[in-house]
Amino acid sequence: MKVKLGLVIMGCLILLAVDTWAQPGRSPGDQGGGIHYGMMWAANSVTTVSGEVTAVEQYTPGRGGSLYGLQLIIKTEKETLPIILGPAWYIAQQDFALAPQDRVEVKGSRLSIQGQPTILAAELKKGNKIPKLRDSQGRPLWTNPR
Repeated sequence: MKVKLGLVIMGCLILLAVDTWAQPGRSPGDQGGGIHYGMMWAANSVTTVSGEVTAVEQYTPGRGGSLYGLQLIIKTEKETLPIILGPAWYIAQQDFALAPQDRVEVKGSRLSIQGQPTILAAELKKGNKIPKLRDSQGRPLWTNPR
């Protein structure tokens, strides 16, 4: 009985964590609240950039969370940009490794987050691998597993 109860609780925690990534709430690094990156998408700002990965970074959405997301910093011909990917567990499921000096192409919504140009990735291409992160309307795929 204790094992079943533990599994039910764990399942609920996972569902809550997935829901956190898609609903309004605190943004990574935002101590005052705001819209979560999972909900920020502007169809009129979709662009494609390519460049070299200079860093792969973790961030924790909200305060004190145990789940974390991944973002890249890439250097293009014109600028250095943060690229928000999504929850680390989802990226790991894509069987897709990223490291500094990798060349990537990113399609996503270009936004200003905390005054800095940032891209919310919908599609990431490295070599011949192209993991999908969002659908054509910008909805995160990790909220609706297929």
